[in-house]
Amino acid sequence: MRSNNIRRLIQKTGFDFHRYYPKSNRLAWLAEYNIRTVIDVGANVGQFADEIRSELPGAFIYSFEPLKDCFEKLRERETKDRKFKAFNCALGEKEAPTNINRSSYSLSSSLLTMTEGHKTLFPHTQESVLEIIKVKRLDNVFRELKPEKEILIKIDTQGYEDKVITGGINAFSAARVAIIESSFIELYENQPLFDDIYEKMKPLGFAYRGALHQKINPKNGEVIFEDAIFVRE
Repeated sequence: MRSNNIRRLIQKTGFDFHRYYPKSNRLAWLAEYNIRTVIDVGANVGQFADEIRSELPGAFIYSFEPLKDCFEKLRERETKDRKFKAFNCALGEKEAPTNINRSSYSLSSSLLTMTEGHKTLFPHTQESVLEIIKVKRLDNVFRELKPEKEILIKIDTQGYEDKVITGGINAFSAARVAIIESSFIELYENQPLFDDIYEKMKPLGFAYRGALHQKINPKNGEVIFEDAIFVRE
């Protein structure tokens, strides 16, 4: 059986697998920035928190996840990690209850509507239901937390990244590093693409420094999206 067929069978069970990237190739470079606080926006069940903790054992991690079942799994970390706190909300430009499109593959859930192109590329994600969630502004949360510098902000919100930045201008102005999922094709209706994210980050004093990870279309080799790295100059 071909590997793609095997992967599709695994995805139907709610799991997925990805190429392994050694830590030294992904996050070891963060050591030079003396990061003391990590703001993890779109945490899911804590995949990024796991990875970043191994590189930044002394940093405080604040993780934000709107989906209720994912949040409950995320919150379990608080009993094991005294420098971790989870919040059950999304972040955006306005504070209000709203609906999220909960995908059958939780990592693809979004406040935006999934495009047909997304469904074609990732058919295991296309089924969805609506779930009511809370949305807060990063700047309001940031003011309450009073995080210790240096700060890293990671955003993985399936096309809602620009709204998170708009609602968190002050937080980004205080951050040293940002890792933002940025798409090169429209996977969600009216989502910002890489150029849009770049243009929002540049006036805030950030320079683009490459990709932490890229998702490649296996049919033609094009980059679909990446975790873009931005560092304050």
